[in-house]
Amino acid sequence: MPPLPELIRMPTSRRASPPPPDAPHEPRLARVAALVADPSRARMLAFLLSGEYASAGELARTASVSAATASAHLVKLVDAGLLACEPRGRHRYFRIADADVAHALEALAMVAERSSHDRAWSAPARQRLREARCCYGHLAGRRGVALFDHLRRNAWLVDAADGYALTEAGVAGLAGLGFDAAALRASASHRLAYPCLDWSERRDHLAGKLASGLLDHFMERGWLRRIGGERALELTPPGRQALAPLLAVD
Repeated sequence: MPPLPELIRMPTSRRASPPPPDAPHEPRLARVAALVADPSRARMLAFLLSGEYASAGELARTASVSAATASAHLVKLVDAGLLACEPRGRHRYFRIADADVAHALEALAMVAERSSHDRAWSAPARQRLREARCCYGHLAGRRGVALFDHLRRNAWLVDAADGYALTEAGVAGLAGLGFDAAALRASASHRLAYPCLDWSERRDHLAGKLASGLLDHFMERGWLRRIGGERALELTPPGRQALAPLLAVD
């Protein structure tokens, strides 16, 4: 199992009294912070950052807790809107509720490791995650940042009101990889491409429908593959040839 980020740790305390009626409105951070502060729930959330579904049993093993304890944690995370649950027959499967939750968890992970960033990423398992990983359905890590840099440097992406727009040069360039970017651009109603701050690199990688479509395409072609049951990804020999210089790292 790969190392997972310590998202946040907070001491437990007694339930606070409700604020007075005339108190100024503040963001409702306390409940979410308390949920993420629990180490078992933090490990479940980190495991799900790949964007895939996982069963309650898989999440119990990830958190090293009993099935009953995992079930209690999952109820709280679903009730708070951090996770979504999909029943399938007799089983239930869980995923991160949406991209906003995924981005918030990645940002918390980055803040939590701010003082020990270089040391934290020196372990071999962490280096695999840093090289390439799946982040809520798109490519993250050094390879993800390289992809984003390449698309902008070659004017395949240009600034738009809601992030980035795909240019005709981008459509043609991605068509050379067998990817139908024109159809994706036509079908995307909003946020085709936008930046996402990368947990390990502290720079932006690509997010949005284009990023998810590209990662699916790369994996379907066998150019990228999962490393065991980890979030980490690796370039295959055919992928190194097909995706150079798209994913070239300086």
